[in-house]
Amino acid sequence: MTHIGIVGAGVGAAAATYALEETRDDVTVTVFEKSGGLCGRAATRRRDELVYDYGANYVKSDDEGVVELLTETLDTEGLVDITDPVWTFDHTGDVSPGDGRDEHKWTYRQGLTQIAKRLFARTDATVHRQTRAETIIRTEDETWRLEDAAGTQWGPFDALLLNPPAPQTADLLRTADWESDIRDDLLSAVDTVPYRTVWTGIFHYPFELEQPYYALVNADKAHEVGWVGREECKPGHVPDGESLLVVQANHEWSVDHYDEPPAESLEKLAALTADLVGDERLREPDWTDHQGWRYALPEDGVSRDPLERAERAGLYCLGDWVAGEGRIHAALRNGLAVGERVADTN
Repeated sequence: MTHIGIVGAGVGAAAATYALEETRDDVTVTVFEKSGGLCGRAATRRRDELVYDYGANYVKSDDEGVVELLTETLDTEGLVDITDPVWTFDHTGDVSPGDGRDEHKWTYRQGLTQIAKRLFARTDATVHRQTRAETIIRTEDETWRLEDAAGTQWGPFDALLLNPPAPQTADLLRTADWESDIRDDLLSAVDTVPYRTVWTGIFHYPFELEQPYYALVNADKAHEVGWVGREECKPGHVPDGESLLVVQANHEWSVDHYDEPPAESLEKLAALTADLVGDERLREPDWTDHQGWRYALPEDGVSRDPLERAERAGLYCLGDWVAGEGRIHAALRNGLAVGERVADTN
C-alpha cells in the first residue's frame, strides 16, 4: 500500500486526491487542513436563506478536463451557470459594457465549496480538519512525516503534497528537517512567487438592484475597487427582492487597510461601491460581512526545475500558483495532473 500525505484541502488537493484514487486502488490519502472548511479560497458562507461565495467567484470553462470534471464526472445537481455579463470600469469609475467574459461562469446553488466536497466524497481519503501542519520531516528511509501544531507526528508517507499558497508553502519548507540542495532550491523558487492581497466586503440590501450586469471588474487595475459581484445573479443564492454584493478591493487598498477595524473598512468600501454603481442606497447595507485574503492571487508562476527535482524525491507542490494563474480551473487542472504523476511514480 502506498501512503500519500497532503497539506491543505483546497481545490488542487481535492483534484489530486481524486486523480490518485481513480488511477490506483493501492493508495491511502491523508489530508491535513488547518481550518474547519474545505476548498481554500473557493469559499462559501451561508446566512439565513442566503449563500455567497466570498473568495473566488466562479469557475471558468477554460480547460476541457475541468469542464468534463464538472459537467460529466461529478454530480451536476445544483451546478448553475451565471448568464449575466461582466462589465468593466476604469480608474475614474467610468463603466463600460462587456469585457469578453462570455464563457461559462459556474458555481453551485450550495456554493463553490461543493467542488472540493464532491471530489473528496468520491474518494476514501481521510481529511483531518483543524490540523495545522508545522514541520516537514524527511526520514532516514527517505519517506516523509509531518508534525502538527499540537506536536503530533503523522506518517510515514511515500509522497507528500503541499497545497497552501506559495508564501505558506515556503514557511513549511523553512521548517523542513531535510538538509538538501533540492530543498534549498525549491524554497528559493517558491519564496519568489508574488501575491496580490484582497480585502473583501460583503454587503446585503433588502431591495433588488436593477443593473444589466452580473459584475464589474476594474480593467486598468487603478481603482480602489477591483471587483463588484452581484450574488443575486447566481441561481439559488439570494431570495427574490434582495441584493448581496461581494466587493473586492484592489491590492494597494487591501494592504493599506488590512489591519484597520473592519467596520471602518466596510464603511469606506460601501461608499466607493455606491459611487461606482451610481446608487447612494449602497452606502447603508442592512448587514455586512468581510474577509481578508493576505495571499489571494498569485501574479506569476514558479520555476519548473526545482519543482521537478523535488518531485523525484517525493515532494510535490500544487495549486493555482504552480499553474501560474490564480483561477479555480487552473488549480483543478494542476491538481489532476499532479495526482496522476504521483500515481505513476509511487
